[in-house]
Amino acid sequence: MAVSADHIREKLIKELEAVHVDVEDTSPERCAASFKVLVVSAQFEGKSLLQRHRMVNMCLAEELKAIHAFEQKTLTPEHWDKMKQQDIHISDMQPYFVFRNL
Repeated sequence: MAVSADHIREKLIKELEAVHVDVEDTSPERCAASFKVLVVSAQFEGKSLLQRHRMVNMCLAEELKAIHAFEQKTLTPEHWDKMKQQDIHISDMQPYFVFRNL
């Protein structure tokens, strides 16, 4: 299965009703082996960080089989709005979870 940043973005928006999704192919020469994502969804409300990450992993279960490394940050719309107001950039945040498929 060929995985692209656009495919990942569209699937997260559709299945998690995400209001904001950033996907970056972080693999050398953008060969779709490593991705970093930010997902903002109201479905994350009241969920623990582990539950949020499991939701993303379940959504992308087939895609993760073909990905070597996957870093994700999951936020509620409320948390995302607070970050924007404080001018905190997602790149300044530490990764919450890195998946390595060895």
